[in-house]
Amino acid sequence: MDAIAHGCLTTDLVCLSHLRWDFVYQRPQHLMARFAKYRRVFYFEEPLYETIDTPRMTVTRREDNLYVVVPSLPWGISPEEAIPIQHRMLRRLIADFSIDSPTFWYYTAMAIEFTRDFGPERVIYDCMDELAAFRGAPPELLANERELLERADHVFTGGYSLYEAKVGLHSSVHAFPSSIDAEHFGTARSSLPEPADERGLGSPRLGFYGVIDERADLDLVRDVSGMRPDWEFVMVGPVAKLDPDLLPRAGNIHYLGLKTYAELPAHLAHWDVAMMPFALNESTRFISPTKTPEYLAAGKPVVSTAIRDVVRPYGDERLVHIVGTAEEFVAAAEQAMHEQVNDPGWLDRVDRFLAHSSWDQTWFQMAQVEKSAVPVAASRSLTA
Repeated sequence: MDAIAHGCLTTDLVCLSHLRWDFVYQRPQHLMARFAKYRRVFYFEEPLYETIDTPRMTVTRREDNLYVVVPSLPWGISPEEAIPIQHRMLRRLIADFSIDSPTFWYYTAMAIEFTRDFGPERVIYDCMDELAAFRGAPPELLANERELLERADHVFTGGYSLYEAKVGLHSSVHAFPSSIDAEHFGTARSSLPEPADERGLGSPRLGFYGVIDERADLDLVRDVSGMRPDWEFVMVGPVAKLDPDLLPRAGNIHYLGLKTYAELPAHLAHWDVAMMPFALNESTRFISPTKTPEYLAAGKPVVSTAIRDVVRPYGDERLVHIVGTAEEFVAAAEQAMHEQVNDPGWLDRVDRFLAHSSWDQTWFQMAQVEKSAVPVAASRSLTA
């Protein structure tokens, strides 16, 4: 497929992200992997703090033209000291790889602190989460975001709630909610081997995958598992920003840790219900869980708390069961299991809905918007 005919710029892209490339595979990985088929992509991660004496930058080439850039800094360096070090690393990256007239693609406004003196040809802010609402967010994040909004040519949002929050702050805001790799997750509808760490578990089996952090309603998980000790609750994903000792523990709750993107369909294939027990708090106010369409593409009924971007459209379209209490959760899960067996029309409705969403479509539409940004290279310089 010809990149230019397909609407994708062929100039380099520097992605500045707070997320590790090798952590949970989500929005940045889906998009950057697609861009890397047609242009060089440099995925610049936030620093690792290690027991080293001298800062170093590691650049590894992955698939196609994707380069993962990891700054490593010595333990004890303050955030203020880290800024000029990252600036020098980015300047060296640009020189070493002869990066010319790139797009700077931001996932975190904190990166503005070491990039404001550079002169990319285009600036995109892909706001996938309201990071300022997350636990441990730096106090300067809001001010940095205001500056990034002033510098951005276009702003993308990870859901409609975020779009509504940002649309009045910039002249070019575009909603790109969570998309789906339907082919990948659709394999869960076939007979896949049972993962080794789920063998021996009974049924019905209710599963969740994702980062287990302050967005999870662990009290809900504890209450529901206690109400139905005959159900098995499978929690797949890393624990972050939480004391693992405070996680609900019971004989029917199973924490399996981080899994690769490739492993997820096999787990889904052996669940009866997929669940999204999110807390309703500031950190979840604007989330648009990517796992919603992934669960559905796997052919699994979904029970979720009332996250706005799940209620609209999935709850409104009767594709996801929305609950507020443990009692409602149990009743909805029982209904979902019954519908999966007795309502074949449900899966047809799911497929019709998902047919309008894909990461390929989202990537293409984003590329078209990026290309429409008027280059301002004359007023910017990469030699900062």
